[in-house]
Amino acid sequence: MNWISNYVRPKINSLFSRREVPENLWTKCPECGTMLFHRELKDNLNVCSSCDHHMAITPRERFDDLFDGGIFTEVEVPEPVADPLHFRDQKKYPDRMKAAQKKTGETEAMLVAEGDMGRTPIVAACQDFTFMGGSMGMYVGNAIIAAAQRAVELKRPLILFSAAGGARMQEGILSLMQMPRTTVAVEMLREAGLPYIVVLTHPTTGGVTASYAMLGDIHVAEPNALICFAGPRVIEQTIREKLPEGFQRAEYLLDHGMLDRVTHRKALREELITITRLMLGLPPAVKGDLPAPSDISEEVTPETPVEANPEAETPVDAAAASEPETDKPA
Repeated sequence: MNWISNYVRPKINSLFSRREVPENLWTKCPECGTMLFHRELKDNLNVCSSCDHHMAITPRERFDDLFDGGIFTEVEVPEPVADPLHFRDQKKYPDRMKAAQKKTGETEAMLVAEGDMGRTPIVAACQDFTFMGGSMGMYVGNAIIAAAQRAVELKRPLILFSAAGGARMQEGILSLMQMPRTTVAVEMLREAGLPYIVVLTHPTTGGVTASYAMLGDIHVAEPNALICFAGPRVIEQTIREKLPEGFQRAEYLLDHGMLDRVTHRKALREELITITRLMLGLPPAVKGDLPAPSDISEEVTPETPVEANPEAETPVDAAAASEPETDKPA
């Protein structure tokens, strides 16, 4: 046994070897380049504490903040036909789906749930941009229809969070057919007299913008979100002109009447509670976790102790003092 090779060298290597740091402990802000600790970033709802840039957030993280106590129930969505066109580019479509499912831990690009938001029952649907760019395929169309049907069944408003790069090219014309399908789903809500609120997040583009994302009764957007059909780079190359500063961003669209509100992610929940209850004709939500106080005064029961009258010597004297004087018989 060579003690130098088997003992001394490994000991020296362990002392001078570089410790491996998990890659998910720090996140670099794509806007300002600040390194953000993962716990602080999560507590801040994936908003940069340095430049206030709104990063992508998963549907489950968003629902944890949206619903009361983070409690919600998923709505079942019908599964579409897998790989109907047998599409293949650099990878087969099923392989891309498996990679996206492994990366995100989700089945598809949209999650539908029901629960209470500020003690107001709602149905919510949220797209996941990390799942193949949140692309709109047959599953997303089925999810929106399932959300609308559930909202009509329960007579609840529907709140949809959009985040997509457009239609899913691997499904071809079948993905484009989701535009009229989702339009019919929105019409179901209107016929039922139920509010349909859309929250546009970064980015919302392509066929999603041309269909259900811009058909809401109220349109709210997160700050600096890109909202468009064709991107600014494509438009500049087509018209060969320089576009205005902030073109197709949320603030620009708000100034030009395309949006109703631009709200910070931290204030978004309270904003949606206010809008939803206003559209439903309900009173403002009660702040805090306790139920609303009752206006009915508490009645005194026989078990309730009666405070002693310090001026009365005995309870009998106190009762006799309270009785009206009457003529005694002779």
